[in-house]
Amino acid sequence: MSHLVELENIYKIYKMGDNEVRALDGITLTIDQGEFVAIVGASGSGKSTCMNIIGCLDVPTSGIYRLNGREINNYSNDELAEVRNKMLGFIFQQYNLIPKLSVLENVELPLLYAGCSDREQRERALTSLERVGLADKASNYPAQLSGGQQQRVSIARALAGDPSVILADEPTGALDSRTGRDVMLFLQQLNREGNTIILITHDNSIAAQALRIVRITDGRIVYDGPVSGDRIVARQMAAGSEEED
Repeated sequence: MSHLVELENIYKIYKMGDNEVRALDGITLTIDQGEFVAIVGASGSGKSTCMNIIGCLDVPTSGIYRLNGREINNYSNDELAEVRNKMLGFIFQQYNLIPKLSVLENVELPLLYAGCSDREQRERALTSLERVGLADKASNYPAQLSGGQQQRVSIARALAGDPSVILADEPTGALDSRTGRDVMLFLQQLNREGNTIILITHDNSIAAQALRIVRITDGRIVYDGPVSGDRIVARQMAAGSEEED
């Protein structure tokens, strides 16, 4: 049985003048259907690069990436765009809603690109808005909503395409702590319903709300396991940083 997400010895190397920067330095990682995984690390650790590769927004310098058993290393830009549209749902820190489109139209947008009929777009978008409790806001515009409501619209947009994987990039970063907790509770609910969620964050308290943590430092995985074990690793790393200071 193949894994849903499989990274095998992935490197992402950038040339900065005469220097070589290894954003990812030989990462091997598997994620199965129905998991809730937090990829956590400080700024510059490589977590965002890892997300970009999993999300088909970037390609590795070397190594193999399989998504639902399909090896996609050599896909063209058009093929990668199709994978993003049909297999992946994205939730971003800044929501990425289009101000001139209504809430319903924002949720319909990926379905339009997927070639769904007008009727199917509307039905699926409304169903998705119902799931996040915002069906009554379908005709509103993003500026008329609170930050938490806008983030729920972005979640509805991610869900509308029935993706294999939901990628949440710092989904609470622009929210106050109470609203952020509400968003995390909703992501946990989606996971209990069977959705596969990959959360990218620098915040240990947010990461601890997932079921599994993958901690990245200097482009390498330094921990992969349950939340309880990561707390020990995080404390050790913090202590090491204080000693260096």
